[in-house]
Amino acid sequence: MTNTIVFSSFFNAVHSSIADGTFAKLTFTKTIGKPELLNIYVKTAVENGTLKLSVIHKIYNEGLQEIEKIIELDDLESELTPYINNPFMWVLLFTTEADITMKLNKKRIANISEQPPTFKNPDAALTVFKNK
Repeated sequence: MTNTIVFSSFFNAVHSSIADGTFAKLTFTKTIGKPELLNIYVKTAVENGTLKLSVIHKIYNEGLQEIEKIIELDDLESELTPYINNPFMWVLLFTTEADITMKLNKKRIANISEQPPTFKNPDAALTVFKNK
């Protein structure tokens, strides 16, 4: 599988977990080198009655800073794909059903693995939105 197909498959899993209410968190981690951007965390957010995503960039630049950006669900892949392989090697999707990890190896080939879930409860904003 090419990386494009693996990336699409992974982001489809993210969208599915949001749609079925099992999404807990999305985390970009394992950087190459020592970039200022340490992590990216994605959670759900509700803005004006619409479900959106809160993308938090954790940056270390003369101290730890967090920069939050609210994006549309449909913009998830285009907004975050540029960070894969530059600088992040791992993207972890935490759901109440499984932890799904997309890793790039030393040859920059992406693969997806699945582990038992870390989280027992979905993201709080998603739960509130789904229960409306």
